[in-house]
Amino acid sequence: MSKYKFHPDAFEEFYYAIEYYDSCAVDLGLDFATEIYASIKRILAHPFAWTEIEHEVRRCLVSRFPYGILYSVEKDYIYILAIMNLYKEPDYWKNRI
Repeated sequence: MSKYKFHPDAFEEFYYAIEYYDSCAVDLGLDFATEIYASIKRILAHPFAWTEIEHEVRRCLVSRFPYGILYSVEKDYIYILAIMNLYKEPDYWKNRI
């Protein structure tokens, strides 16, 4: 599979996390974005490799940062439901299914 789409709220989470990490240290936001895209690349290569956590939603943990990518495998693409900070309320994304 080679295509993916972000839920609008997931893209917003991604953007705000980049801003947050940029405010912490120079280029840390870029490092975060690089890790997210590396995780998405792994998901695209092996979409069923990660644990299903609920109703066909899977979670891939991100290296170096306390984040997980919540996604579903659709017919023609990966649908990214959340770029989830693992310290947040764990069920906040469920209305996106």
